[in-house]
Amino acid sequence: MAERNRPGDAGDPADDEVFDDAVADDAESDDDLEAEPVGRGGTAVAERTKGEAPKKKKEARRTGFFGRIGGFFREVVSELRKVIWPTRKELLTYTTIVIVFVTVMTAIVGVLDYGFGKAVLWAFGGK
Repeated sequence: MAERNRPGDAGDPADDEVFDDAVADDAESDDDLEAEPVGRGGTAVAERTKGEAPKKKKEARRTGFFGRIGGFFREVVSELRKVIWPTRKELLTYTTIVIVFVTVMTAIVGVLDYGFGKAVLWAFGGK
């Protein structure tokens, strides 16, 4: 069974094309390089070239006081529709867990408070 040439094997014609392209890219002038934005990874950000003017922001339509309040409530309703509401069983389970946790933490704080109170009274000679 004969082996195939894979990219990266010696004598592969694709390697020569890649090398030729790399040499051609190095020969470009500095003016051409400055006109093209360079991506360096990270967060995607719109980049401008030297001669490009900044984009004007879209002017917001002015609305009255009640219009802004109405818009706020429309956005609230829109966001609440995206919420995944728990089932009744999940709600009861979560509520029970919270009540048990708060009870245990309250007991721990109460015991520590009582112990520190007794220790301070004993240390300073209180009755």
